[in-house]
Amino acid sequence: MPHLTVYAMEEQLVGRESVLISTLTDTVARIYGEWARELIVVQLLALPAGRWGVGGHAVDNPPPIVSFGIREVALTRPDGPQIVARLAADVTDSVAQVLGDELRAGVLVEFRPQHDDRTALGGRLVGARERPAAGGNPASTEG
Repeated sequence: MPHLTVYAMEEQLVGRESVLISTLTDTVARIYGEWARELIVVQLLALPAGRWGVGGHAVDNPPPIVSFGIREVALTRPDGPQIVARLAADVTDSVAQVLGDELRAGVLVEFRPQHDDRTALGGRLVGARERPAAGGNPASTEG
């Protein structure tokens, strides 16, 4: 399942939470396919003023960071680089659209590959879980 965690200043998120969650979900579903919508997880982590620093100094309005958990297979397939490039561009666009275009240039989208043999869901390794039957959801873009 695609899992996005957005780290941003509280002032950037207040009152925009629902819109950002919806926009990011729509963005990822557009790329993965509508079948993935119900599996997409978005977490917003807001930091209060004074809790974000760069170069040893607190900063007031840093660009958000998006940590994107994605299945390793989506990164290693032949079109993996294109998928990642599209996700990076579209997720950045979504964040900038909701939180402000002035943040766009600094938005960091960090892909964290999830290995089936090192990720568990419901107490079972993902690699040990049953896969969809032929004709089911395309495993090639699961995140």
